[in-house]
Amino acid sequence: MRARDLMSSPAETVRPWTSADEAAGILAGRGFPALPVVDDDGRLVGIVTKAELARGRTPAEPRRPYRPGAIETTVGAVMTSPAAGMPPGADLADLCRALVDGKSQAMPIVEGSRVVGIVTRGDVVRVLARADTAIAADVRHRLEVYGGTGRWKVEVHEGIVRITDRYDDETDRDVATLLALAVPGVVGAGPADGGAGR
Repeated sequence: MRARDLMSSPAETVRPWTSADEAAGILAGRGFPALPVVDDDGRLVGIVTKAELARGRTPAEPRRPYRPGAIETTVGAVMTSPAAGMPPGADLADLCRALVDGKSQAMPIVEGSRVVGIVTRGDVVRVLARADTAIAADVRHRLEVYGGTGRWKVEVHEGIVRITDRYDDETDRDVATLLALAVPGVVGAGPADGGAGR
């Protein structure tokens, strides 16, 4: 599975001069943990999280009550910059590793430096939490569309798909593996050990 298979696209973005209040409103309204920050050409220049926006909107004088608009803070003043991004073809395992290693709640997906989508930890958890039976049914359906019914045996254990092709055709095995890898929840796929099914 690739980043393009689970990213939200187009991504909701903000500019460095967007007010912290406006960005916080977008996050609250859409339920996102973070927003990519882009320049006029849509290139990634940073990322801003709920925590950064909360800090940016808190009065320096703790006894002063907070009033929206009382502090004129921009996204650019509180964002993390530079921000990491990954390409749409990034593997799910690499994407998970980057989110964990970077202690990030969201990863901008970029083509070159232009933001084309975003993947959140929640997106990853939803995909990985799919039941093996649901994954197997989805893979089986895709394989039947490609090569007919009764040809494929599909077994799934903890998101790893093993496929047996009754005809044991090498080209079709490769296509079947690619079709399986595109199914949400699949973390790995390939031919079952032992060759063709009998």
